[in-house]
Amino acid sequence: MKTIVAVASCPAGIAHTYLAAESLEKVGKKHGYVVKVETDGAGGVMNRLTKEDITEAVAVIVAADTTVPMERFRGKPVLSISTGDAIRSAEKCFQLIEEGKVEIY
Repeated sequence: MKTIVAVASCPAGIAHTYLAAESLEKVGKKHGYVVKVETDGAGGVMNRLTKEDITEAVAVIVAADTTVPMERFRGKPVLSISTGDAIRSAEKCFQLIEEGKVEIY
């Protein structure tokens, strides 16, 4: 099964972080992906992505309204969006990935 990794983060780290993560996981599953989401919320970073997670992933989605360290994603297709877009438009995110319309970081 194909894997996509994601980071979800918002300034308050309460609702949007976790809603974005849930939306990406749900839509990803529908498209045949295992989606592992690192959340950076009020409780700190949870489910931190490992080097292995990133290496095995076919793409990365950064759904953040905060600054996310990006260097670890060098060489991977990375789609950067807001948490709101992840919540409302996750379907479009996966379409862009599947169509190869995501730039390599």
